[in-house]
Amino acid sequence: MLRDMQKERNKKARVIAYYLPQFHPIPENDEWWGPGFTEWTNVAKAKPRFRGHVQPRIPADLGFYDLRLPETREKQAELAREAGIEGFCYYHYWFGNKRQLLERPFNEVVESGKPDFPFCLCWANHSWSSATWKNSKSKKDRVLLVKQEYFGKEDNEQHFYSLLSAFKDKRYIDVDGKLLFAIYEPMAFEGCADFIKQWRQLAEENGLPGFHFVGLLQSSSLASFVQNKKTGNGEESDTGKRVKEILALGFDAVVTDSKYRAQLLSKSVFHVALHSFFTKKLGLSFPDLYKQEKINKNIFIKENSFENVYPTIFPNWDRTPRSNDDAIFIDSTPKVFGLSLEKAISIISKKQPEHRFVFLKSWNEWGEGNYVEPDLQYGKGYIEVMGSILNEKEPNCEL
Repeated sequence: MLRDMQKERNKKARVIAYYLPQFHPIPENDEWWGPGFTEWTNVAKAKPRFRGHVQPRIPADLGFYDLRLPETREKQAELAREAGIEGFCYYHYWFGNKRQLLERPFNEVVESGKPDFPFCLCWANHSWSSATWKNSKSKKDRVLLVKQEYFGKEDNEQHFYSLLSAFKDKRYIDVDGKLLFAIYEPMAFEGCADFIKQWRQLAEENGLPGFHFVGLLQSSSLASFVQNKKTGNGEESDTGKRVKEILALGFDAVVTDSKYRAQLLSKSVFHVALHSFFTKKLGLSFPDLYKQEKINKNIFIKENSFENVYPTIFPNWDRTPRSNDDAIFIDSTPKVFGLSLEKAISIISKKQPEHRFVFLKSWNEWGEGNYVEPDLQYGKGYIEVMGSILNEKEPNCEL
């Protein structure tokens, strides 16, 4: 398979948007949550928890869509192009022994050849519990629904061949000519290094150009953050250490998700620890509010300027549809988001154009409040502000 190494990239940033395929019914969700359950079930039932809290969040242009409809997928791609997004990174669920969930939308994208819009995959290699898509009042109510398992060489091979048609698709996003494949929890995957070696060999055997493996790095735990403070090591130093650990497994790059770190720095360790105690230990429920501007100020780390470390940006965060004990970002607007995107662009500006990645969390994670699809509050505001920055166009209105 030949690939055009000189394909045009956005000069400012290669924005890749995570894409959740949860917006269509599947038999498992029908069994666990009731007939017809999708992410919209949670979104529509959400209620405001304080004065001025915007819930439920209602979709505008695309409506309460069903991802089984090709028309919906085409419209999403059209909006993403308008925003200057390079492509979607579809969450991919492979639990081992050929078991998959939510695979239909992506399979239909590959099989149909439409929409003509770039894509890549992020293997969301984590178990599903009863708290994955809906709120559970306590840990005792949480039940393991699907366990993420790893069965070794044969399973790795089956996994690879299940995606071969996607890897050969001309739309698949590449980096330095190699296919971008992300793994959500690299450190939880005990056989990760062997998996990477095996897939590199399988790629060669099947005429693929190879893989650009990306490992996702989540924020430090509260305990880790506190320990770093005690020993005098900054959070960036701890992050740098964990970046090296992921790269040592054979990854080519790391995507950082520093949301929790930003929360710790936006208020205080004591505040976060106290809230965690009241909600998780005592079972109380009350909102923990953070200003989006403060989060954005602390969301980036020094490693994001490294050639092989890619930053993540958030338009918002509000898991009210799924949980009552999580953080809620407030005063999130398209304008505030635009400033965060511009900051990310400045951080990556000295990298090679091929590596100027910014990961957007997310395109359509409505249950977590991090989406840029049009809603009734701001319309296409987030799309327009991204387009004005990435495509150097004037936004239609002041937001």
